[in-house]
Amino acid sequence: MIEVMVTSRRLEAEDIYSYELARNDGLPLPAFAAGAHVDVEVAPGVLRQYSLCPSQHEQRYVIGVLKDPASRGGSVAMHENVQEGTTLKISEPRLLFPLAHDAKRSLLFAGGIGVTPILSMAERLQSAGSDFQLHYCARSQSRMAFRQQILSAPFAARAHLHFDDGAATQQLDAHQVIGTPDDSVHLYVCGPVGFMQHIINTAQALGWAEANIHREYFAPPENNSAAVDGSFEVMISSTGQVLQIPAGRACVEVLNEANLGIPVSCEQGVCGTCLIRVIEGTPEHRDLFLTDAEHQKNDQFTPCCSRSLSGRLVLDL
Repeated sequence: MIEVMVTSRRLEAEDIYSYELARNDGLPLPAFAAGAHVDVEVAPGVLRQYSLCPSQHEQRYVIGVLKDPASRGGSVAMHENVQEGTTLKISEPRLLFPLAHDAKRSLLFAGGIGVTPILSMAERLQSAGSDFQLHYCARSQSRMAFRQQILSAPFAARAHLHFDDGAATQQLDAHQVIGTPDDSVHLYVCGPVGFMQHIINTAQALGWAEANIHREYFAPPENNSAAVDGSFEVMISSTGQVLQIPAGRACVEVLNEANLGIPVSCEQGVCGTCLIRVIEGTPEHRDLFLTDAEHQKNDQFTPCCSRSLSGRLVLDL
């Protein structure tokens, strides 16, 4: 983990603060690609993922944090405890939401705090001279983070801002914007689950290929992490060891109690950190990281939240 200091904290919109971070040791922060995120230790042993926004200062990171009323402790801890001068520990950037750089055109859709990775994408596409549109939706102007930054950005003419409480003429018509599928056009979406599903479902209904639809979830739907039920067992392929996964316990907890060292981050099936290859058996997928096509292959699963439809899973460990 890298120790950083909060060099500035700024209210960007209602319930949204941005935090500018610089290394404590004065060394350069690692470079990152558009769409990347870092893990932030918001409390001892508690990691949360935040996308990296464009920064006006070289060698500093910027993250945006929405205070979520349904927070499991991360966003509330950031808002209440992290001030200018606070020291935090962060991971190196990880890229799970990359741009397809061979795309001839890109459609960027952001809802609420989901704008954070989308902003980095817009800046990268603008600097590369690529063709793109940005559509950013928020409940109201007071809840739209980074609005002034977007309006003054070099890509401002490509940005379309939509407000739920605004006139009907400025509402997002996803069907019209997404349009007819084209293999050279790629779509990216990040934001609340309902907003994302609307964009994804619209693209799929129009015939878009799964490979051209890119998404990053910040949290699973409320019913995605409902009951953790159904006992099963896993076999470790390298040793033949068999572990029982009782109802009510996450598979990754049992694996790590057996000292298998599975890395964990979001614990909700969103980030893909704990992804494991499945050699035999049929997982019950509860994650939002894998695509529908990847789910159908049943050759990998996220043990932090997913279960098993078969009595045993043989894992490539």
